[in-house]
Amino acid sequence: MQIQPYLNFDGRCDEAIAFYKKAVGAEVKVLMRWKDAPEGMSTPQNADKVMHSSIKIGDATVMMSDGRLTGHPEFKGISLSLIAKDPAEAETLFKALGDGGQVQMPISKTFFSPAFGMVADKFGVSWMVVVM
Repeated sequence: MQIQPYLNFDGRCDEAIAFYKKAVGAEVKVLMRWKDAPEGMSTPQNADKVMHSSIKIGDATVMMSDGRLTGHPEFKGISLSLIAKDPAEAETLFKALGDGGQVQMPISKTFFSPAFGMVADKFGVSWMVVVM
């Protein structure tokens, strides 16, 4: 059994996919647009938007879509944890995810990890970067 997060980017999914490809080496596994759905499902407003996508980050799958197309995604009460192999990798990932975002807790050594930090990326997705 697996749990796979499903993130709705409210019209910014293409931008998010490009960001995660650059920031954490995400690989696109599935990308379906509304215009490719059966007739009658798409509208002129959503035709080129992402109906469903699946990206692979390391060994994990994250599913994503454009959701309701408001342009203002909100991610509250959840964080994605990203396990780095060492403090140098953690620092690199933390910096990349934080580009245009907001540091919630600077990455530093803690009692439980040689490197741990929390950052919200430019879409508002909270990430915990940690070396275990």
